[in-house]
Amino acid sequence: MAVRLAINPITWVNDDMPSLGGGTTLETILSETRLAGFAGTEMSFQFPKTAAELGPLLKQHNLVLTSGWYDGRILERDIEAEWAAILPHMTLLRDLGCTYVVYADTSRRADGDLFAPISRRPKLADGEWSDYGKRLTALAQRMADFGVGMAFHHHMGTIIETDAEVDRLMASTGAAVGLLYDCGHCVFSGGDPVALLKRHVKRVVHVHCKDARKDLLDKARATDESFMQAVLDGVFTVPGDGFIDFPALLKILHDAGYRGWLVCEAEQDPGKADPLTYARLGFSNLVRMALQAGFTVAP
Repeated sequence: MAVRLAINPITWVNDDMPSLGGGTTLETILSETRLAGFAGTEMSFQFPKTAAELGPLLKQHNLVLTSGWYDGRILERDIEAEWAAILPHMTLLRDLGCTYVVYADTSRRADGDLFAPISRRPKLADGEWSDYGKRLTALAQRMADFGVGMAFHHHMGTIIETDAEVDRLMASTGAAVGLLYDCGHCVFSGGDPVALLKRHVKRVVHVHCKDARKDLLDKARATDESFMQAVLDGVFTVPGDGFIDFPALLKILHDAGYRGWLVCEAEQDPGKADPLTYARLGFSNLVRMALQAGFTVAP
């Protein structure tokens, strides 16, 4: 059973805070992605937004596009408006052969305040879940019909953050809503990444692999620090460089028959954590642990 390894360009430059690595060129990102050993990359704000422009660049570096983040608003928009907004992004992903879109619902988020305390984030009321699940499922089905499925990203600072909210999301939606599993966001929200994955592994269609430094994570949660400040402090690192039990997680994925991408995604301050050094470390650790779990790693 084979998996493929990719990396998110957030290792080099941060979409939310472009000053982090802002001087890094697209050529550097793509060439170092390949130097580190990865076969694929997710999108970055620096990437061209048409297949005609981006496709040749990826081919030049022997890379494929695995997916790309989208700031969803399905809680606030009707399905037609949301579909119209996401269609250009979906078209790019489809034309470059992506199977899933990384869809995170950032509705009601504190716009422009990257340094808001982690406790100050939007939540769904009990009475909103049923309708939300139906509309999200309908949107996901339209995506699937278009040719690019939904990989719903539970994420800090959004309406789907905690393990309990992921549980409720999975119970409220149909099979068209695939889960993007991210153990880093799980532990940051106070969850149990092994237990969460065991419960929902059959819905997992895409995996983000980030590790965490426990002392910095404990500090961030104890002081109600902002997500971005925790990132700047170094709360995240590449797989195998923190305290998350990746061997256990990869074994669960293997035994469930997971065949998708493992995406190294460890946002750090590139001024403190040299991107190529950590990309290489993440790649070597992921290869080793994936093989130990029983996977083969596709070239």
